[in-house]
Formats: sequence, structure tokens, C-alpha cells
Amino acid sequence: MIEDFAENANENVILRQRGQRLTFNVLMGVGNNDYLIQIEKGRVAGVVPRRLAMESSVFSVRASADAWSEHWTQNPKRGYHDLLSMIAAGHLAIDGDLLPFLQNLLYFKMLFAAPRQDVVVPVSADSIGKPISSLTADGPLYEPIMGRYFNMPLGGRNYRIYVEEAGHGIPLVCLHTAGSDGRQFRHLMCDPAITDHFRVLAFDLPWHGKSTPPAGWEQETYQLTTHGYKELVQAFCGALALENPVVMGCSMGGRVVLHLAMDHPSDYRAVIALEGADKLEPYYDIDWLHRSDIHGGEISAGYVSGQVAPQSPDEYRWETLWSYMQSGPGIFKGDLYFYWHDGHFDDRSHLIDTSKCPVYLLSGEYDSSCTPERSEATHLRIKGSVLNIMEGIGHFPMSENPDLFRMHLLPVLERIRNEK
Repeated sequence: MIEDFAENANENVILRQRGQRLTFNVLMGVGNNDYLIQIEKGRVAGVVPRRLAMESSVFSVRASADAWSEHWTQNPKRGYHDLLSMIAAGHLAIDGDLLPFLQNLLYFKMLFAAPRQDVVVPVSADSIGKPISSLTADGPLYEPIMGRYFNMPLGGRNYRIYVEEAGHGIPLVCLHTAGSDGRQFRHLMCDPAITDHFRVLAFDLPWHGKSTPPAGWEQETYQLTTHGYKELVQAFCGALALENPVVMGCSMGGRVVLHLAMDHPSDYRAVIALEGADKLEPYYDIDWLHRSDIHGGEISAGYVSGQVAPQSPDEYRWETLWSYMQSGPGIFKGDLYFYWHDGHFDDRSHLIDTSKCPVYLLSGEYDSSCTPERSEATHLRIKGSVLNIMEGIGHFPMSENPDLFRMHLLPVLERIRNEK
């Protein structure tokens, strides 16, 4: 495949656009063979064997021939599908100047995957999230989502919270992932199979999306804590007078719902942890996420891009990354403090009483952060919890592949409806 590397890379319009200011050499090690990838304004001008040690490159990326071969298959296994995932799994090593690599992370992820013959997965014609014509004979065709602000006092500060909702019935509060916002749940809000029975609410945490930071934010460094996160969700449900809601969170939201089930079981009808576990291990350096010499939105999107499953529709993949590209300075990094450090409670999660608050764990096959193995370990510690490993889905089930995700979610919601 190395012989077609340049041709495949140069056929990628997105790759050429993203790399148009890049001109330098990088080294790719394939087993015992080293190749210089010669980049000129984003195009691959040549791929040549390196014969002399003095032939320079900005950085090097090395993996075994078998590892690259798996990386280049159409649907690679988890741990081989993304450069950062390969590093975390010990399949790949990178050395040299990391700054240009991380400044252009999305570019280099696509570049080194160039031999992969990706099949662009279209959104199906009857998709619940398929873009629809904005005009009809009678005027605009609006989605059934209503958004508005409300002011919520908490801890001596006032928070201006943006919330969207759709449907009627049992309240279903949705908590977004670290560094993103409530737009991730828009597909659920357009699904009558859900909204006919549930009042779906998704709010942007303060500092995220359309929710503004509290006054004085410029004098502090944002950092999400377990106590603050739990208190915020409790205050939100109280402010809207939600009676015994279901709370569903993804990633860091999936972590906090487990805390809520343990500390406030009587307040919730059930909790659904998407990509949530009681303990996780960091697998990349978060200090790169907030630096003056790196675009925060670009590196945030680059970091999480490999968390989307290879099989997810291309349109939804980029929609998922778009919200990360818009994340506020240092917000993703501040969220990960809770997700990777402060929120661990594997020594206490066994205290969750699922007879008082049912717990559902749904984990994507391609999640390299909250891996299926970590969800399984959490499931074993929480007696009575229900676990579902979702094939062909990554870390963002509700936004990266909503049509496939609903096949897993709908039976859970039906079970919750019938339990009480």
C-alpha cells in the first residue's frame, strides 16, 4: 500500500485544504523500513525510502508492518483505527517535534490513514437526523425543538443556562460530553418514538455552547469537579421542577449519572450512562489542549476524532467534531479534570442500589477512552446494572450514528417506562 500512499493522499480534498500551509518532511517507519513523506503545501510530493541517517524529518511515526496493515483496512479493529488509539495501545510510537504534529492533528491523522480505502457512509433517506428542506409550500419546516434561556442561582453565583427540549411525558435529561454541548442530542429530539413518551431536555453546562460563563470568569481557570457537577444537575432538575426524571449522560455525563445514582437514588427514575465508567485512565496529555501556539478547537477535534467509529456516517462524524472546534479556551481540558481524575469512585460504586435507581450502561465498541472493558468492570461492581456493548459505535453514539444508536436506546427507554 505504501506505493499508492501519495496518490491516495492527494485525492483527499479535505487533506489538501487542511495542509495547504505545510511544507516539510515527516518520517514513517513501517517495520524495519523508513520512508520520508515529503509534504509541499499539503500535498504529498513524494514517498521515498530513507537511506541516510542525515536525511531530516520534523517528527517520526513508527509501527510494525502488521499494525499499519490493520490501520489501513476499511474497518480496522479498535486500537488500530486511529493514531492516538494506536499510541495508547502500544502499537505506534511518535518521536521528534510534537508541536507541528499536534497543531495539525486532524491533517496528520488523515494523512497516515491515506492508504485506507474509506467508504463514505451516507445518511439514509429515512434517517431521523437527515437534513430536510428548509422550505415547504407553507413556509419554513421547523424541527420540533424549542430552545431558551433561564437564570439559575447556585453557590452564590448566577448562571445563564441554555436548554433545548422536545416531546412530552417522562422527563429525560441529557448531559453532553466533555468539551461539547447539548446539540449532540438533537437527533433524539427529532425522533417521535422517543418524544411521544419522553420530554427530552438537553442543556449546555455553564461555559459550554450557548450557556455563558458566570460573571468574573476571566479571573479564574475553569475546572469541573465532582461536587460542582452533581450540584449543577441537581439544581437544574429542581429549577425546572422535574419530577423523578431519567438522566442520561455521555462520557463525563455518563460518569456523573453514576454518582447521582449513588448519592441521590430517590431523585431519579433511572440513569443511563453512555460511555460511562467509575474509573478511567488518561491516554493523552491534556496540557496541549490550552496553549497559545495551538488552536484549541482544532486540537480538541483532533483528539476526539478517533473516538468516532469508522463505520459512522461521514456527515455525522464531522457534525460531531464541529462542536469541539467551537469549544471555549481551556474548557475541554477543564472538563477532563473531572472525567479523568476527580470523578473516580470505583472504590464506592458498589454502593449503588439499583433497586432504588436502575442503572443502564451503554458502551460503544470503538470507544478508546471508556472502553468496553472498563464499562464491563463497572457493570460487575454495580450489582443489578444492565450492560450493552454497541457494535459499530464509538464514543458519541447519539451524534455520530443516531440511527444505529436508537436501536439500542429504545428498548432501554421502553423498559424504564414499564418499570414504574
